Amino acid sequence: MILVTGGAGFIGANFVLDWLAVGDEAVVNLDKLTYAGNLENLRPLRGDARHVFVQGDIGDRATVDALLQQYRPRAVVNFAAESHVDRSIQGPGEFIETNVVGTFKLLESVRAHWSRLPADEQAAFRFLHVSTDEVYGSLGPADPAFSETTPFAPNSPYSASKAASDHLVRAYHHTYGLPVLTTNCSNNYGPLQFPEKLVPLVIHNALAGKPLPIYGDGSNVRDWLYVSDHCSAIRRVLEAGRLGETYNIGGCNEKTNLEVVETLCAILDELHPGSPITPHASLMTFVKDRPGHDQRYAIDATKIERELGWTPAETFESGIRKTVAWYLNNQEWVAHVTSGEYRNWVSENYAAR
Repeated sequence: MILVTGGAGFIGANFVLDWLAVGDEAVVNLDKLTYAGNLENLRPLRGDARHVFVQGDIGDRATVDALLQQYRPRAVVNFAAESHVDRSIQGPGEFIETNVVGTFKLLESVRAHWSRLPADEQAAFRFLHVSTDEVYGSLGPADPAFSETTPFAPNSPYSASKAASDHLVRAYHHTYGLPVLTTNCSNNYGPLQFPEKLVPLVIHNALAGKPLPIYGDGSNVRDWLYVSDHCSAIRRVLEAGRLGETYNIGGCNEKTNLEVVETLCAILDELHPGSPITPHASLMTFVKDRPGHDQRYAIDATKIERELGWTPAETFESGIRKTVAWYLNNQEWVAHVTSGEYRNWVSENYAAR
C-alpha cells in the first residue's frame, strides 16, 4: 500500500487513477479538498476497495500520524501543494503554509513513522516529493535547459515555497537518513486540470465565446508535459530511483504561450466548429503581463532517461489533441468546477490591457 497526498488534485488524481489502472497495490489518498481538489476527479474509483480516501491536511500531524500507523504504507508520494503562480502573487501566505510548513510537518510525521519500522521495512520505504522546474528560475533564449544541478533561483512566491520544500526534503535525507526522492517537472497539461491554468482556461473560454487571455506578448516559453507521462515517470522513480537524488521530468516540448493557444484554437476549429465564435483564434486577447513573469523554462531530462530508461510517450501534438477531446467529452465536469468563485477569480486576474 502507498499513501498519496494531494490525490484529488489534477496531477495527484491522474496519478492515483493511473496507479490503479496498471496494478492492484492499494492507495490511501489524503487530500484537503481545497478549490482545486475535487472528488469528481476520482469518480471512476467509487466502490473500489483498493482506494481509501481521507479528507485532511498534510499539516495535521494527528491525521497523518494516524494514517501511517493504521495503514503502514511502504511509500508516501507527496503531491499536496498550492501550485498556481498567479494566486501566490495575490496571496502568498497560503503557499508558505501549505508548501513549506505543511511539507515540514509531513516530513516530521513520516520520519517518526519510518524510524519505528523494522529494519527490512525501513530499507524498503520511500518518500517521493513532487516539485516543479520553476524552482530553477528563468532562462534566456540561448541558455541550456535546467539540469538537476542548476542552482535554485525562484522568482515567485509559489516557486520560492516549492524551493523551500525541496530543500527540506533534501535536508531530511542528509540529516536523518530518510529515504527520499524528488522530482522536478515541467508544465503539465491533460484531463482533470482546474481551468485557471492556460490550456483548460483557453478551451473553456473558447467554447463559451469568451476572450482567450494571453499574458504580455505571448512569447514566454514553457516545456509541456502530458500528465500521464508525468505519472509514468513518477512510478519509475519510485521503483528504481537512487535515494537522495533529484530527477527532472520534461516533455521535450518547448512552446511559447502564443503557440499553445494557436494550436488549441486550430484543434477546436476542427473538432468543435459549432462554437459561438469561430475561428477561435479571433478570441485571442493580450492582457497585462504577470508581475515577475519568467521568460523561459526548459528541462534537461537526460538523467532520468539514462538511469531509469524513461522517456515521454506523447508528443505535444498528440497530447494536446487528447486533452482537447477530453474536455469536449467532459463538459459536465467543467461546469461543476467552474463555480462563481472561479468566475470571480478569472475576471479579477485577467483584466484586459
